[in-house]
Amino acid sequence: MLQLAVILPTYRERANIAPMVARLDAALQGVAWEAIFVDDNSPDGTADEVRRIALSDPRVRVIERIGRRGLASAAIEGMCATAAPIVAVMDADQQHDPELLPKMLAAVESGEYDLAYASRFAEGASTEEWGRPDRVKASGLANRIANKVTGVELSDPMSGYFMLRAETLRADAHRLSGVGFKILLDILATVDRPLKVKEFPLNFVARIEGESKLDQTVVFEFLVGLYDKWLGRIIPTRFALFGTVGAMGVAVQLGALWVLLKVIAGERFVYGNWSESATFNTANTLAAIIAMTFNFVLNNELTYSDKRLRGFGPLLKGWAQFGLTCSLGLLTNVGSAAVLKTIGFHSVIAVIVGIVLGSVWNFALSSRFVWGKY
Repeated sequence: MLQLAVILPTYRERANIAPMVARLDAALQGVAWEAIFVDDNSPDGTADEVRRIALSDPRVRVIERIGRRGLASAAIEGMCATAAPIVAVMDADQQHDPELLPKMLAAVESGEYDLAYASRFAEGASTEEWGRPDRVKASGLANRIANKVTGVELSDPMSGYFMLRAETLRADAHRLSGVGFKILLDILATVDRPLKVKEFPLNFVARIEGESKLDQTVVFEFLVGLYDKWLGRIIPTRFALFGTVGAMGVAVQLGALWVLLKVIAGERFVYGNWSESATFNTANTLAAIIAMTFNFVLNNELTYSDKRLRGFGPLLKGWAQFGLTCSLGLLTNVGSAAVLKTIGFHSVIAVIVGIVLGSVWNFALSSRFVWGKY
């Protein structure tokens, strides 16, 4: 009878699949297990490699996700897709040691613990082979913040290697945000009852194959995950991100407007002659376009990181679509600012009001037609 399902979220991990399956087979002798690789449509053929192995090993299968990305959501989907009573989540890049799985399984099956996890910072653990002291320091800071948020004192709540009963996960799966990349933190911050946790020291090693998928958005995604647990059900997380980027765009537009007025108008603007209104409208239009481009880049990298556009062609098309869907918002922005400026409002107030009036339109249509996640 099936005892354990190992969930392995993947993206561009083709070279690691076969070695990972072999290591699982060696570590889980005597255990009825299955491995579910949840792949986010990797361009390197990761899903095809899993299917190739699955033809001769029925313990291996793949969930290939089209049009969506994210470690946390992939882990949730994988854990909900198995009949195994116990589920484990670990990386497919071979940085997590499968030899810990039998010990973690024994702890959870004993009934003494609800959850077992591998810690990079527990006594006996090591990160020396990882060779990334910068990441170790950053992880330590994130762990301290996570402990305060969850109220659970663990040495490594940011761990991506853990095991729990499937019924525990499914009971709260509908409440999990699936935002960011640390599903363990999401679970600890969501469940109502305190979980009895068993900690195992992990020797965290460097990658054997491939490159790390953690980029400059990791810290951002961590903060997004915390926000989602605090306020995500009051103000939707994606709308809050879009609004935050928009607020940054305000500063960009105001800065660009100031520079353009100085460059275009020069002394004429200072002394306020007949061309002031026309100069303001021209400069504000250019400043709005600059701010729109800034917003597109940040929204693509952060707000819609799970739908991120890559490559010159898709980026150019996305920018054009973003500009088109925001055109009415842009006209509202510039037009209302021009009207307010004409009737005597200060330039800064006029610009800000214009931005606010166009923001909701921008979010609704760009979410639907640029990134397809309305």
